[in-house]
Amino acid sequence: MEILAFGVQADEQPLIEAAFRGHQDVHCLDVFLTEDTAPIAAGHEIVSTSVNADLGAPVLETLAAGGTRMVAQRSTGFNNVDLDAAERLGLTVARVSSYSPYSVAEFAWTLAMAVNRRIVRASTRTRDFDFRLHGLMGRDLHGRTAGVLGTGKIGEAFARIAHGFGMRLLGWDVAENPACLALGMRYVPKDELLAESDLVSLHVPLMAATQHLIDANALKAMKDDAILVNSSRGGLIDTTALVGELRAGRFTGVGLDVYEAEAGLFFLDKSLEAIADDTLARLVTFPNVLVTSHQAYYTEDAVGQIVDATVRNVLDYRAGRRSENVLVPRS
Repeated sequence: MEILAFGVQADEQPLIEAAFRGHQDVHCLDVFLTEDTAPIAAGHEIVSTSVNADLGAPVLETLAAGGTRMVAQRSTGFNNVDLDAAERLGLTVARVSSYSPYSVAEFAWTLAMAVNRRIVRASTRTRDFDFRLHGLMGRDLHGRTAGVLGTGKIGEAFARIAHGFGMRLLGWDVAENPACLALGMRYVPKDELLAESDLVSLHVPLMAATQHLIDANALKAMKDDAILVNSSRGGLIDTTALVGELRAGRFTGVGLDVYEAEAGLFFLDKSLEAIADDTLARLVTFPNVLVTSHQAYYTEDAVGQIVDATVRNVLDYRAGRRSENVLVPRS
């Protein structure tokens, strides 16, 4: 029986095909799973999906009606999955519980350094043979304070890099990470972290409790010249409130690899279309904002690990085994 994989990037396809070779036939599609594309999966027992797939109840019902019995999501986050509907429909849902934390942590630092040192503006100028330095002044990060919201594996990797820069470390999480404490991190309430940090980086999952974790009040608590980086999930930031603060001239820089309304936009070529999302259109016009299209995880190492874990999830399903990657059934 052939697996149908939705939302496969061109660079990702050979890795998926090679990993499944000898185990299972797989057919890769570059279209994303939505209500419109879900009927394509009819007759496929196993469907693999990407991070921006729509796995709400209507899509899951269409999949189940077409004979799908397992959904193997190629991502860690699962805020896009209606787990209650999946359980009601008797679907097995698995994710990739972990992959290279360095891919995301290193990219978060790439964003931080790019906005701090005005790399995009400088590159644009030199392409036009404009070699002036006016407006390109950044700041040393050595000796300044990095605030890490979420100190799991990725947050820890980010903190290790910050420690290498010689930064003071503040952390916020439901549990303290001993490895971060060993780096000298001090855990503080969120508002204290925001008020004292020169660089704030988000590394928490998106769930009801973290939706708009950085809301209007949180943004106002931050330093006017702070740098804000989000390489986790777009819904962690109230983007409308962020635009308001940017319009007021606040923040040295903002680096966003995710956006709360990115579904239907990110991973697609929209260059010849009018963008109806006024918030995103406004956001990308600010000279101190850098937006990338959810690529922090996109390294050979991380994608290879994601694909290998997906293969294991499928093989476990076939053999009736459970692992920490199974979200449904929940017992």
